[in-house]
Parts: sequence; C-alpha cells; structure tokens
Amino acid sequence: MPSSDAIILGGGANGLACAFRLAGAGWRVTVLEAADALGGTAAVVAPAPGFRAPFAHLLQGPDARVARAMGLNIAAQEIATTALSATASHREIRGGQVEGPDAAAFAALHRRLSDIAGALAPLRQRVPPVLGRGNAWGRLAKVALGLRRLGATEFREALRLLLTNVADVVEDELTDPLVQGALCFDATLGAWTGPRSPNSLILLLDRMAKGPLTLPRGGTPALAAAMAQAAETAGVTIRTGARATRIETDGERATGVTLASGETLNADLVVSTLPPGSTLRDLVGARVLDAGLFTRVGQVRARGAAAKLTLALSAAPDFRGADLRTRLLVAPSVPAVESAWTPVKYGEVPDRPVMEIVIPSAHEAGWAPEGAHVLSAVVQFAPHAPADRTAAKAAFLANTLKVLEDHAPGIGRLIVGADLMMPWETLARFGVPCWHGAELSVEQMLFLRPLPDLAQYRTPLDRLWLAGSGSHPGGGINGTAGWNAAGRILEVGP
Repeated sequence: MPSSDAIILGGGANGLACAFRLAGAGWRVTVLEAADALGGTAAVVAPAPGFRAPFAHLLQGPDARVARAMGLNIAAQEIATTALSATASHREIRGGQVEGPDAAAFAALHRRLSDIAGALAPLRQRVPPVLGRGNAWGRLAKVALGLRRLGATEFREALRLLLTNVADVVEDELTDPLVQGALCFDATLGAWTGPRSPNSLILLLDRMAKGPLTLPRGGTPALAAAMAQAAETAGVTIRTGARATRIETDGERATGVTLASGETLNADLVVSTLPPGSTLRDLVGARVLDAGLFTRVGQVRARGAAAKLTLALSAAPDFRGADLRTRLLVAPSVPAVESAWTPVKYGEVPDRPVMEIVIPSAHEAGWAPEGAHVLSAVVQFAPHAPADRTAAKAAFLANTLKVLEDHAPGIGRLIVGADLMMPWETLARFGVPCWHGAELSVEQMLFLRPLPDLAQYRTPLDRLWLAGSGSHPGGGINGTAGWNAAGRILEVGP
C-alpha cells in the first residue's frame, strides 16, 4: 500500500500551498525538500559571521487565496522605490506618485497600466484553458470583457500595449530618465530580455498584477515558516534533506520516488514543483517519455540573467542621502538598462550592471550585528553560460562594486564579507535555472506554459503533475501555481 496519497517534490511556496490544499481534502501528503530548510528561494544567505539576509528579499504575495486558507498573518509593509542618481537627484516612487517633472504623466501612465494589469490579474488564478477544448474561448472572452469595460479608447490602448516593448512606452509617455529606467528595470527584472525587446511591457503588467512590493517582518523566510507550520497542522508530512533522484514508474504511471539515500517512497500521485526540464528529463527520463515530448521539454527556454549579491557592511552605507528604508534602484535610464542587457546575449559581462537593492537591517534588527548592516541586491544582467565562469564571476563582482561605489561613495571600505551567486550557482543551490523555472515570455505564458500539452499542470505520464514556477503563472513566492495545480488535481482526480 502506498505510504502517501501524494508526494510533492519541493518545499517552497508552491509545494507547501499544494500540499495544504490536498491535505485539506483528506489526502495523506508528504513533501520532500532537497535542502536542509524549507522555503526554496525564501532562504537565508550569510555573507559573513553574524550577518544574514533573505535570498528573495521582497514579496509580491502570497496569493490571497493561499493566505486566507492557510491563515497567513505575516505583517508586511509596502515599500517605496528610490531611483538613485549618482548626483543625488533621486526620484522616490510611491505607487502612482513620483517626484519631479513627470509627476502628472507618471500618475496617468501608472493608472492606465494598473487598470490593464487588474483586468489581466484573474488569469493568474485560473487553470489555463486548452484552446479548442471545452469552453476555452469563452473563458478568454471573459478576460477580454474585463478589458473592454475600461472603455473603447482604453481597450484599444490595452491591445496596443500588450505586445509592445516597455522602452517605447516610457519614452513616449515620460521625460525623466530616472523614472524611465525604473520602469524598464521592473519590466525586465528576473527575465531574459531587455527593455527594447519585443513584448517586454507585458512582463511589467504581469508584475503589477501580483500586487504591490512588500517587505514582510522577518523577511521571506518568515513566510516560508508560516506556510510550513500551516501545512503540518493540516497533517502534511514534511521531510528536509530528501533529494529525489528518480521518479518511479510502472508502465505509463508514476508510482513514487527514489531518494539520493536509496530509499524509495510509494504514492498514488507525484507532484513536482521542480522545473519542467528537471522533472521530465532528469527524474523521469527518455526511458518512459515520448521522444517528441522529451525533445520539446529540453527546448523550453530557462536562461537566468539575475545574480544575487549580499554584502556584510561594518556601518550604514550612504547612497547620497537616499532613504535606506526604501527599495533602491540603480537603473539611471533606458539606455543604461539596455546596455547592461546587450553583452549578456553573447555570454559577456556588462561594464555597468543595473540592480535592485534592499537593506534588511535598516528595517528591523536581527540581520546584522548592532551598528552594522547587510545589503541585499539583485544585479542584472548576468551571463548564464559564459565561456569562463570563474573569470565572468570575478568581472561581474568587480563591475557591480564599481557601480555601487559611484552611488554610495566609500561603500567598498565598509565591506567585511560578500556573497555573489551567479545564475548557474542559483541553479545548483535551489534547482531553478531562472526565477520562473522557465522563462516568462509571450510564447511561454498562459496556455503555452511551459508547453501547450503541459499547460494544465498534468503531464502525459499518468499521475505525475507539475506545480512549480515553470508552470502558469510563473515565479514569485506566492503559491499560486501550487494552489492552482492542487485545485485541478481535485477537480479531475489523480
């Protein structure tokens, strides 16, 4: 008799949300996490003794359905953004408000984009339709109706904007390079694309559809801990340090998993929150899968271009008077973001990377010794497969520190420890090649994500499901993909 009704691979937000929902329906669920701690990218990085910072330092979530069902009452504050200037002429952005010459134009653009993002937001909480089957077109028509309710003019504008690039939009509507650069950075954050690349605006709309950026008390690790506690209370069995090396099958049906220790666990159903390629090519393999599917899964694009830098600092840095309790952006213009992106397409390191910076220790104690601080930065764009990884990492760190020094003079003298994680190191530690498990792009979204025949979380291998960030709607510590997948499982059965 199987030891579990369902085994879930991965103890991040998606795995825990999926496990909780299935357990709530009476299923016996076991979550297997390869790392020694739960949370996935809601993990802690330690750049020096006594210093710590969350790997994922900001939050857009969790999904409201997940938070409500799991009773997640994590205190979180919305965080403003400061677009940094090397001459101290910073721009602070709070929602739809910004200082400077673009105040009115930015408010109008933000309102328009927010309306479109709000109309698209329901798609995130729905299982993607299969075109040509059931009422797929009717479901999509409901979303179109939501856009149509914006009015004829705004509806036409929404259709125009959906497939354009973010650089064209901000240059048409705004004049302030700092504000333009901030929006271009947000559109391309965590993506394999630049601001002038086609369809880049839809990525900004997707980010806006998730809700505001917040900083949870205790950081994202606190959210992961709360989700784990809720899952265990619901009866979920959680095992850490349990790395799956193979998904066991019987004919065309998944029957369980084998761990690195050699232990085999049986289950009626296996749900993987690992990337599609890792799940189907590495854990299942060509011995079971259709050759065509095996090949196509290998062609799902999953290039990472974001590096994570964590610095232990002996004192507070001075970003030319900027408020350290805001999200600090070094993305001074559209050309600056585009110039940082261009070399990465050829496996090279940008001279002047752009970045998002958070100082967790400026918000609450416990991240650094008293009087000291820890800096957490997502730095773009990093080559994911350079010819010489060692040289690329050294050059990327040097160039990043040079840019930081320009905006916070003297910061180099404050550094007592540094941890830089390049895309291939993120893959090695967390099992994800990029933020989303598969790149988020128009051709890999909604009913095309990660492939049309995998878009509803079910795989062709009976009783094997996908529920990670490589599935709809993509990444983020929100649990949406896992919650959606569990709902689909309960709807159609194993």
